[in-house]
Amino acid sequence: MRKKLLVLVPLCLLAAAVWAAAAGDAGDAGDPLASLSYLNGAFTNKVDAAVDARLENSGALSGGDGGISSAPIGAAAAWTERRVKQEDVLQAVTGDGVLLLAGSGKVGYSSGAVVDVTDGTVIPSGGSLALRHRYLVAEDTAADFTITSKTAVVDWQGTCTFYDSTSTDYNAMAAALKAMHLFQGSYTGYGQGFDLEAAPTRLQALIMFIRVLGEESEALAWNGTCPFNDVQPGTNGAKYVGYAFEKGYTNGYSATEFRPSGPVNARQYTEFVLRALGYSSAANTDLSDALARAQSAGLLTEGEAAMLQRDPFLRAELVYVSYYALEVPIAGTGLTLAQRLMDKGVFTQFERDAAPPVLNWRL
Repeated sequence: MRKKLLVLVPLCLLAAAVWAAAAGDAGDAGDPLASLSYLNGAFTNKVDAAVDARLENSGALSGGDGGISSAPIGAAAAWTERRVKQEDVLQAVTGDGVLLLAGSGKVGYSSGAVVDVTDGTVIPSGGSLALRHRYLVAEDTAADFTITSKTAVVDWQGTCTFYDSTSTDYNAMAAALKAMHLFQGSYTGYGQGFDLEAAPTRLQALIMFIRVLGEESEALAWNGTCPFNDVQPGTNGAKYVGYAFEKGYTNGYSATEFRPSGPVNARQYTEFVLRALGYSSAANTDLSDALARAQSAGLLTEGEAAMLQRDPFLRAELVYVSYYALEVPIAGTGLTLAQRLMDKGVFTQFERDAAPPVLNWRL
């Protein structure tokens, strides 16, 4: 059995031992390089103290209560959350901590070690990050944490540096739609509740459709009886579904089921948006050509249609289609969807101008 690292070894010696083990005899979950109690106790305390000292020397900490004041970008004494996108890089050095809350990523480093504190093991360079595992960068190590999913949420601590990629910024699109009252997110306690990494449900897609129609207030004021047995009566979900069915926007899954928690795919949501723009209706039940019809209507580019056909349909893609639908002219009118929504009072020109900018090119 491999030797455990000694509990009272100083931080520099621990890091050196971890580096040596990473190079030659790395442990696994059954035989970790260091005990979890040590990593979560003495080691973490030493690292936190080292981080605080570095931050204080850099002027990131206030002198009074130890809180952060005017912290420069990439410096945080406490765990700090950030939404990131594909190919964004978080560069971390000795003592920095990283935790992935949503999405996927990998770590790379040329020498030294990065410790998975949750498992008590060293993660090899090039290894994939596990969700909700805490990673600490060891002595004399510079590590790049690279996001591999379209969006992600990370927690970090220390003097990390972020490098933004030019990948599609779904996070900014979600924030912009939220500023225009078109996207509210969920009750998830991190990532602003956007849940862009999750697959949308049929009910979520329907709610978004009603919002881009500019009819949410009418839906929430609806007081009829929802015809579907699997939608709980008296809930807002029953209002959205019952209103949409009464208006002819949706047919449900069957005569008695809506399947509100069921999955929705790119063709189904694109069809919803085409109906909102006046290019289709609920009478059309053949959705096989929805993406092609969306190209003809100017809703999607060829590259976007190919992406939606190829990739899993997540809330990030739902946001993407909804965001760019705002610029599409409504059939038979001279108005874009955004202009119609402003005419209906869903949002104002000021709110639209103040929404977070989306700095990327369309696919």
